[in-house]
Parts: sequence; C-alpha cells; structure tokens
Amino acid sequence: MISDRKKYHILLVDDEESMREFLSIMLHREGYRVDAAADGAQAIARLKEQDYDLIISDIKMPRVGGLELLAHVRERAPETVMIMITAFSTTEEAVEAMKQGAYDYITKPFKNEEIRLIIKNALERKALRQENIALKKELGLRYSFAGLVGKSKSMQVVYDLIQKVAASSANVLVTGESGTGKELAARAIHYNSGRRDRPFVPINCGAIPENLLESELFGHEKGSFTGAIQQKSGLFEVADGGTLFLDEIGELPQMMQVKLLRVLQEREFRRVGGTKNIQVDIRLVAATNKDLQDEVASGDFREDLFYRLNVIQVALPPLRERREDIPLLVEHFCRKISGKDSVTVTEKAMRRLLDYPWPGNIRELENAIERCLVLSHSEELTEECLPLSLQRQAPESGGPMTELPETGLDLDAYLGDIEKDILLKALDRTGGVRKRAAELLGITFRSIRYRLAKFGIDADGEDE
Repeated sequence: MISDRKKYHILLVDDEESMREFLSIMLHREGYRVDAAADGAQAIARLKEQDYDLIISDIKMPRVGGLELLAHVRERAPETVMIMITAFSTTEEAVEAMKQGAYDYITKPFKNEEIRLIIKNALERKALRQENIALKKELGLRYSFAGLVGKSKSMQVVYDLIQKVAASSANVLVTGESGTGKELAARAIHYNSGRRDRPFVPINCGAIPENLLESELFGHEKGSFTGAIQQKSGLFEVADGGTLFLDEIGELPQMMQVKLLRVLQEREFRRVGGTKNIQVDIRLVAATNKDLQDEVASGDFREDLFYRLNVIQVALPPLRERREDIPLLVEHFCRKISGKDSVTVTEKAMRRLLDYPWPGNIRELENAIERCLVLSHSEELTEECLPLSLQRQAPESGGPMTELPETGLDLDAYLGDIEKDILLKALDRTGGVRKRAAELLGITFRSIRYRLAKFGIDADGEDE
C-alpha cells in the first residue's frame, strides 16, 4: 500500500536529467520518498547527510560511476539496497555489479511495471532481512545473557538475579557443579555493571601452589623472597576499579582465608615483604562447586569469611535439571565451533543428548559437540559420532522427562529405552533370574519373556 511505502526513502542517481525526472515522478506517485543526484559524487555527498533504503543508479556516469558508488555503499552503508541501470551494450558491467553486491539491474529501455516490481521485491527483501536480524537479536536477548545460554525458567531466574546484582558493588558467591558456567556468570555480572570498562581478573584458587598464592593475589617487593628479582603487582592491584573473580574459593588455604578476610574488611593490603598499605576499589565475585556451609561446619572454611563472600548468592542449575535448554545449547556450540549456521542434528542424536545425565554439565556437552563436529564428514551431527558414553547410555533413572524438547521426540523409542533400562536393572538385581525379575516388576513370567525377546535381551540366570 502507498501508506506503507512512505517509510522507504529512495535515491535516484543518473546523469540524464530526463531520466531522473521521469523516475522521480513515477516513484512519488507510488508513494515513496525520493531524492535525486546527477552522478556518483553527488550521491556520496548525500549519503553523508541522509540514510537511504534503496539506491537506483546508472552505471555509466562522469566523475564517479555506478560501480564506484556501489563499492562506497557496500563499505559505508551495507544495509542499503542498490539497483543498477544499464544500456544493453554494458550488461557485462551490470552482471559484475551484482557480483559485487547489487540486488539487480534494469536494462534501458525498460517498462514501468518492470521497475516497479524490481523495486517492490528489493524493499520486501530488505524488510525481511531486517526482521530476521531483529528476531535473532530478540532471541539472543531472551535466551542468552553475556555468554550464558538457556531459556528455561531456572536460567531466566539467574538472568534476572544477575541483572539486579550487577548494579551494586556487593560481593557475590556463584555456586554450582563443575562445568555449569560459573565464570560466565561472573563475567555477566562484571560486564553488566558500572565497572565494565575496568579489568575483569580471574584466578583459580585451586590451581596455584599455596606458597605462591599470596604473591599472586597481593604482589611482592623486590628481594622479599628467593626469586623475587623485581617488584610485582598482585591481582588485587591489577583489578583495581574492576572485578576480581576468585574461582574455586573453597580450595583457599586457611592462612589465605584470614588475609582475604582482612582485605575485604579494610579494602587495603600490603605486598609480600612490603610496609606500605595499598588501597583498592574492587568488586569481588567468588565461585565454588562445594557446599561452603558444610565446609564451615567441618572447620575447613572460616564462617566469618563465608558471610563476607555470601552477601548475594547466584546458584547455577546443573544441566540435567534444565534439559529443555539442551537443543539451544547444541545449536549454540555447533555455531561457535564450526562457524556455520547450517549444522543439523538428527532425531536419534538429539534424543541421546536429551537422555544423558551430563555429570560434567555444559562443559561436557561442549566437548561432545566438538568431538562430533571433528569426526563428522558432513554438516550433520549423528548418533554414531557421539561419545560411546552417550551411545550406550540408557535414559536416566532419576525420573521421566518433564519438558518436551523443542525439536520433539520419538515417543515410542523414548518409552522403549525406559522400558529396556528398567528390565535390565531388574535382571541385575535378581542375578538374571527372570521369574524373580517379573515379580519385582509386578508382571507375569510370560510378559517378561516377551519383553526381553522384544529387546533381544538374554538372561544369564535360571528361570526359577
């Protein structure tokens, strides 16, 4: 409709005044907003002042021709669509223009309906591309957060909490099993805070020997110990104004717990071998896969330090408790590792990925996807390329699936896997005696024989 066309702004570029006037009148009648330029140089000058949805340009013009204008547009305004006008004798240049990014070309003389249709199609394609970009951006905002990926209710709770705590300077304790993305959560807190332009400094407390940890955190003066050949700033100084992330805080030795507590209380410290107090402004985020309250109860972690760290707690759920996020994570890792959007996952492979308990959480899932992509000879992720632990894995016995995956599933196959798993567990418990296994499952001996035969399972024990 003409009312819809008013939002589109078109620039006509042609050295023939009659052509500019003809197209301007026609497009104004169609409802478009139209400007005109006599050559490429004038067009470039207009582009510095105004954005255009579409440029219709002649190829042969004095000073700056159509191909030069196209190169300028592709570099400075790649979202702008270009249609080239050419004489029959220069169609080769028009084809070259399309190779360089032009949407289409029109050969003189042309019919009015022809150019109307090409313009309509070009603008519809532009609108569709913008809608796709907006949709991807919306999905990205809804289902990911600074590297964290997921749309489950538990992850939405995490996103909301991170958004709230990021605005404060309160200490944060991130908890969760290994591989759940605790450092990603810490980075999300930092990069959504007012400290985003200052350093984010991570350190793994369990990866540094105890005798070096104090120097790493607080730095040292020259000559303070053997090997200290020059003064060194510690990570607290490096993180000044930003965020210090202490991963695996539960591994921090008792002596270092005392020193860390003092820094958190006083906001100052001394380098090893130093006499001068150094003040710092840091936001501390700590993470652990341990239950620190249990560590406090056992005397392995100081209670006063625990309360200093645990001002706000962000608990990351294990992957097995948010299985509905697995298809989204698989898509994310396929794109991240392969650099392509075209990798597909077969139904059987996805079912295996959904059924597996993922003791290593997201880190294990990423490793499994990377293995598949390395071993696969096509842009398809299949069951055969999965690690053997996934191929042999029966459905987890912790309970039935509570969320239907977005990709759907083969219900008969899924229920069959569960039935087979229960049969095998019953036989294992009864030493392979089918009659006792049948009693354990509340079915008849004839029924268990039929079910075992259906799955090709041989029982090693006697029937009685």
